[in-house]
Amino acid sequence: MQQDNQLCDIGFIGLGVMGKNLTLNLADNDYRIACFDLDQTKIDAIIAQDEKERTGDSPRVVGCHSYTELLAKLKKPCLIVLSVPAGEPVDHVCHHLIDAGIGADDIVVDTGNSLWTDSVEREKQYKGKFIFFSTAVSGGEVGARFGPSLMPSGDPYAWTRIKPVWEAVAAKVDPASGKPIESNVPGKPVKEGEPCAAYIGPVGAGHYVKMVHNGIEYADMQLICEAYQIMRDGLGMAASEIAATFREWNAGLLNSYLIEISAEVLDKVDEETGQPLVDLILDKAGQKGTGLWTAVSALQVGSPAQTITQAVFARSISSLKSERTKAADVLHGPAKVTLSDEQKQRAVQNLHDALYCSKICAYAQGFQLMAMASKEQGWKLDFAQIAKIWRAGCIIRAVFLQSITQAYEQNDNLANLLLDPFFASQIQSFQGNWRHAVADATLMGIPCAAMSSALNYYDSYRCAVLPANLLQGQRDYFGAHTFERLDKPQGKKFHVEWSQPGQPQVAIKR
Repeated sequence: MQQDNQLCDIGFIGLGVMGKNLTLNLADNDYRIACFDLDQTKIDAIIAQDEKERTGDSPRVVGCHSYTELLAKLKKPCLIVLSVPAGEPVDHVCHHLIDAGIGADDIVVDTGNSLWTDSVEREKQYKGKFIFFSTAVSGGEVGARFGPSLMPSGDPYAWTRIKPVWEAVAAKVDPASGKPIESNVPGKPVKEGEPCAAYIGPVGAGHYVKMVHNGIEYADMQLICEAYQIMRDGLGMAASEIAATFREWNAGLLNSYLIEISAEVLDKVDEETGQPLVDLILDKAGQKGTGLWTAVSALQVGSPAQTITQAVFARSISSLKSERTKAADVLHGPAKVTLSDEQKQRAVQNLHDALYCSKICAYAQGFQLMAMASKEQGWKLDFAQIAKIWRAGCIIRAVFLQSITQAYEQNDNLANLLLDPFFASQIQSFQGNWRHAVADATLMGIPCAAMSSALNYYDSYRCAVLPANLLQGQRDYFGAHTFERLDKPQGKKFHVEWSQPGQPQVAIKR
């Protein structure tokens, strides 16, 4: 039996890109890790990196050759973190841990991109064998290494044990400004500031929130891409010019990680050809499913999230590359328009404002979806807290999130982000340019589905009387689905025997 001071604090299973970097992050924060992966070369690689990065003589990361060995090297009760692909691999590991003798008080934390309903079922399935807990992780490779945004959910007792670990490794922000405090140096983790880790709620809630985060991410990326295409195809701007524009935007209201990296991507020159690399990348976008899950969930709970959904559809239509290439020779748009330098400058300003307003609507849709799901599932999501932990470490981190945090802190019953006085005034100020940008893109024949859907969402939400009255009449005509009346008590249903022309039509109460 090993002495307790020789045992490891945390077990880690799965040493892919995210797992390896999370493990090293934990090690930087003074945790000793016993790690395991089915691929021995990954174990060897992380041990070699630990030897290179550590300042002391003692290994911070210990390799294991089996699940049994991993359990034997951990302090009791065990805390084990999984970073394996979503789906069957998670259950594969869990079953092997059971066979290896994991205890009922031990905690297994799934940090992969699992579907939230799978997490709910796993908590039930493994109850009594060990405590299944989930933590959604955002931030990619760099975030995992130096501070991710963490969305944990599950057993409250398990959270008390996990909390100090996650708060240590999470990204940190300056609470006053909401800006990230960063130090991307191995062995020198950020200790000050607010951690971007907060308990979300019952199991599954964290992965649901991360799913919506990814849906917003899809929308944000697509909106940026639409602005890029309008500048490229409509305004005739080169990649380097668009990069410079994005850098200007990043100094103001649109300051965000995604705008920052978009400028870097556009500025990258291909060494082989000397051309902008972006011009050589095939225009077929991949997706791993979380945006799709968000769109499906929005449809299931009846939450209008059309900008997020349009972003998913944009990736789908991009995959039809061969069809689009053929269609380009057959289907023609409007004649190209030549703009003056003054008109181009105005169009760029319009695009800036359109991107900002559309971004507000995309976030409004995401938070509205979380609110509806929270009500349906009986969760009590803290939206101010969620906005806080997205301010650093995650892909959608932006200065903009500080304003969202303040909106929900000032009104925890806020029905929609658009109703917050600050955001309502922002859209009021910029909507004219937003409308011009969408109209100009449409007249030029350049697709801007996400941007225009955001505008339609805004206009629909602010519309006191929508044409759904006619729709209900149509439904009642062919299916006797009934309708309510404005001049009668709410909840009372009516049906009309829609008759032939010239015959009386009578509304019947049901």
